[in-house]
Amino acid sequence: MKRYEEVAATLRRSIEQGQYAVGARLPSIRSVCRDFKVSVSTAQEAYLRLEDALMIEARPKSGYYVLPSQVPAVLPSMTRPAQRPLDVSQWDQVLELVGMPRDTGVLMLGRGIPDLESATLKPLLRLLAGLHRHAEVHELNYDALAGSLELRRQIARLATASGCLLHPDDVLITTGCQEALSIAIRTLTAPGDVVAVDSPSFYGTMQILKANGLKALEIPTDPQTGISLEALELALEQWPIRAIQVTPTCNNPLGYTMPEPRKRALVALAQRFDVAIIEDDIYGDLAFSTPRPKTLKAFDDDGRVLLCSAFSKTLSPGLRVGWIAPGRYRDQVMHMKYVSTGASATLPQLAVAEFIVKGHYERHLREMVRQYQRHRDIMLGWVKRHFPAGTGVSYPQGGFILWLELPAGVDCVRLNERLAASQIRIAPGSLFSASGKYRHCLRLNYASPMTPTVAEAIRVVGATVTDMVGETAALQAPSLAERGD
Repeated sequence: MKRYEEVAATLRRSIEQGQYAVGARLPSIRSVCRDFKVSVSTAQEAYLRLEDALMIEARPKSGYYVLPSQVPAVLPSMTRPAQRPLDVSQWDQVLELVGMPRDTGVLMLGRGIPDLESATLKPLLRLLAGLHRHAEVHELNYDALAGSLELRRQIARLATASGCLLHPDDVLITTGCQEALSIAIRTLTAPGDVVAVDSPSFYGTMQILKANGLKALEIPTDPQTGISLEALELALEQWPIRAIQVTPTCNNPLGYTMPEPRKRALVALAQRFDVAIIEDDIYGDLAFSTPRPKTLKAFDDDGRVLLCSAFSKTLSPGLRVGWIAPGRYRDQVMHMKYVSTGASATLPQLAVAEFIVKGHYERHLREMVRQYQRHRDIMLGWVKRHFPAGTGVSYPQGGFILWLELPAGVDCVRLNERLAASQIRIAPGSLFSASGKYRHCLRLNYASPMTPTVAEAIRVVGATVTDMVGETAALQAPSLAERGD
């Protein structure tokens, strides 16, 4: 056995015996060299072998980390939504999820909220406090309709990381990403129009379609590569689609990032059929890869991509600071912004701009990406341990959302009802479909610290699902008489 194989085998045993838990950081290359008395190349080769075995992964500028005992063996299946435009429903379930008071003591495992307790957010709190104490009169007035110039400059600068060359005048500040998406959809459509969406899709976008009398055409979506371009092409040939709305980077809820060639092909397809794309990139800055993936907007050479994002997932949803880069639709979007809310709140914009200028934003992102990647691995380990065999699990490439596809027959709306007694709630998959599909799926959040309380909650959810699977099997099992025994 070669020396690097001996080192890899020893490290493998340490992982398998639990010396290094899922999500734990392994010794540095320098430590391996010292402890095993080997060269740097031998230590690197040993780690490469463990990477090839999908036991560990390298994280840029951070080190090597233990993966779950295996990347999910069963991924969620390719979605098969109805191939026709549908009216959107599910508002009552959405209201139940977003409208629950924060102080009920219920552990909300399904909300799309980032970790708000990180120490890297303290400079932002100080900036907000200082602005409120010392605000000038002009800072209490309406800002420009397009938003703070300094914030738009910083957004344009940050956008270069995603392949976008934006001028500050290309950006309009909105009250969160929800307003950006709403403005984009209302700019492009009229009641009765059809919008193509990836499926499952963010329920907030679905409710925008519902509120504006639009129909959703859900397109089959792969849990690793995103919206099916073949199915989308057929839909564009068959239906009068006015816009395509997608979340191609760190998707909510499936977690995938579309490969770059498919992003290019999607933009080319939209160009061929002369249809606009509304791109939701709200989780894009939380990608686990370095550099962060390019947006669709990076491949947009004729202004048909309306890029929407916000600081709601990277910093705080309570700031309500979002933005849109609307391309050729800037004038219409500006008018829609005026009739929607007018200028957005001034002080949060100034605080976020200063937070970015001082370098706090990039430091915060680095810390959050490391944390969320580690939490993903821990959560995957818990799901594998506690959920029944055959559960499909996503493998997010960024963000803090996990999607589970449970065995057939499990209704996650009923699951939520059962979990109420344990003060636990998940997000049923039916929220993410126009017609209420995916009732056997659910969304989990792994942003906050992976405490014993969260671990116990995942155990309870998994045990309840296992009970429901057993009950379904018992109901489906033929009686002795039916089998003729």
